[in-house]
Amino acid sequence: MSSSVAIVTLGCKTNQFESAAMSEQLQQAGYQQVAFDAGADLVIVNTCTVTAATDAQSRKLIRRARRLNSKARIVVTGCYAQIDPQSLNQLAGVSLVIGNNEKGQLLKYLDENKNLGEIQVSDIRSRHVIEPLSLTGFEQRSRAFVQIQNGCDAFCSYCIIPYARGRSRSVAVPEVVSQVEKLSANGYPEIVLTGIHIGQYGQDFDSPTDLLFLLQKIEQSQFSGRLRLGSIEPTELSEGLYRYILGSDWICPHFHIPLQAGDDDILRRMNRHYSTAFFSGLLQRLQQINPEAAIGLDVITGFPGETDAQFKTTCQLLRQLPFSHLHVFPFSNRAGTPAAKMPDQVTGAVIKERAQALRQIGTEKNQKFAEKFIGSKQDIIIEGGCADDLRKGLSRHYLPVWIPAFSAEPGESLQVEITGVYQDGLIGHR
Repeated sequence: MSSSVAIVTLGCKTNQFESAAMSEQLQQAGYQQVAFDAGADLVIVNTCTVTAATDAQSRKLIRRARRLNSKARIVVTGCYAQIDPQSLNQLAGVSLVIGNNEKGQLLKYLDENKNLGEIQVSDIRSRHVIEPLSLTGFEQRSRAFVQIQNGCDAFCSYCIIPYARGRSRSVAVPEVVSQVEKLSANGYPEIVLTGIHIGQYGQDFDSPTDLLFLLQKIEQSQFSGRLRLGSIEPTELSEGLYRYILGSDWICPHFHIPLQAGDDDILRRMNRHYSTAFFSGLLQRLQQINPEAAIGLDVITGFPGETDAQFKTTCQLLRQLPFSHLHVFPFSNRAGTPAAKMPDQVTGAVIKERAQALRQIGTEKNQKFAEKFIGSKQDIIIEGGCADDLRKGLSRHYLPVWIPAFSAEPGESLQVEITGVYQDGLIGHR
């Protein structure tokens, strides 16, 4: 088979992992992967549905794929496909819509589908066991992702993901360890453990376990690179877990912890089960153990009913908290969630203004954190691409580090001396 395929991915690291797994399936079956703009014979659109904007972006990509090649076979999958397959199936050019749970059987559905506008989307909330996807490599990436878990049972009032990803389901410990070992042996110096709700890892097993146990098993394995963890809920970052992470030189001292709001009333209406005092105490303890630990936060602005006073409270809290990265999400009125029906919806103009103010706080915090490393030596992993004769690497602390392009190649792991702050990260040399 000499058909060409292009895969375009929206959304989270889990989607990125699953796209890489589908790509590997297709290439093993004889497909030639090409860039999206090449107008491939087969186009896979792996959608996100976190916001109405990502839904619109998915539809735009489908229409564009058809313009690039009117005869292309367009397959749509991902969270938007899981939530609203009928709408996507009605778009011109779409020949097949498959759900998140069907991604592992993509080749089967491609073989069976006769371009009749079929839908293959199962009830994902009824799934109790994960069907893990496996990978031997990540094309054009210096870091590899390993999916350890899928699904979520939190049901935050603004989030549609529990309906798009199903209940929390964990990949068996031996399978995770085997994937980590294989990718490391194939030359990936950093492995990222990812999932939708990784703090719930192992709780669905007949004999429940946890993320700490998984990390200990990886440490005992043949893995020889560095490990990074995805997002962990604040209530699931136990003292035993964060002390183990910060005491292990093979795990990056980098935490991604969703805050979402700096006001207790908003947290309650978001169905987030912690207080700002609890969150602040957690971050203070992390910094006490390791003042250089990278701490990334998520925050949503413009949640229904958020007053000017509550927004100011969030800003004040953020200025006090010790963190290094801030991801700001303007609230999106997502149909199907409780928050979409809440009164006192904040206007788009106000949300935009508040988001800009929060991003400024994040920029200031990030620069202050980066300055700590001037004059130090840092281990980095070189990523692809060059700009202004510089090549970007990634430090253990999740800071981009720019070095002269001629001095390193993508995928190389090396130690550099940091000489200054550059853009949103650092600059240095070997």
